Amino acid sequence: MTLQMRVYVPDHPLIKHWLTIARDAYTPSALFKTAMKELGCLLTYEATRYWFPMREIQVQTPLAECPATIINPEVPLAVIPILRAGLALLEGAQSLLLSPLVSIYHLGLVRDETTLEASFYLNKLPEKFQPDTRILLLDPMLATGGTMLEAMAALTSRGADPALMRIVSVVTAPPALKKLSEQYPSLNIYTAIIDEGLNSKGYIVPGLGDAGDRTFGT
Repeated sequence: MTLQMRVYVPDHPLIKHWLTIARDAYTPSALFKTAMKELGCLLTYEATRYWFPMREIQVQTPLAECPATIINPEVPLAVIPILRAGLALLEGAQSLLLSPLVSIYHLGLVRDETTLEASFYLNKLPEKFQPDTRILLLDPMLATGGTMLEAMAALTSRGADPALMRIVSVVTAPPALKKLSEQYPSLNIYTAIIDEGLNSKGYIVPGLGDAGDRTFGT
């Protein structure tokens, strides 16, 4: 059976609202940062719906013992923001995730504006991931796909399973989705919108500009 990458665009009014705020060129940096935080939270909620490893237990209520379900603390969970723009989504994602159960690793990549090739300037991944590790990748923009492909190569070389990964991205474009689906057909991507394409500089159109610059005001 041939696997096919799945891209989810949740039809939620709050996601649409905050995407509009983020797209608006007149949105000030502080409000843009809030929009990214909210989108990080809402998209992470959708991405983790069937992602957490669960365990059935028994608990004692004030009245009786009953069956219950918890997130399995023995299965590793990792969140990886792609720096620096991925930090804009991290705060919202963290507000949902159980901090004692989640490890946060950072990947820093920069894109050459001429060649559009991505390269690492920071890699804080562990030497090896356990085979059952769930990994949530945060990157607001999937444009050419170069940055995410570099990140995926680094992860899979350390034993990470693409089928257990979830990518959260605010705006995506067909070139990135095509490349990722060809190389990692078991991936699942959660995004607020799929835009029409890229301009000559590799920016998503209509997009929302440079998410890192707009978040940090630089």
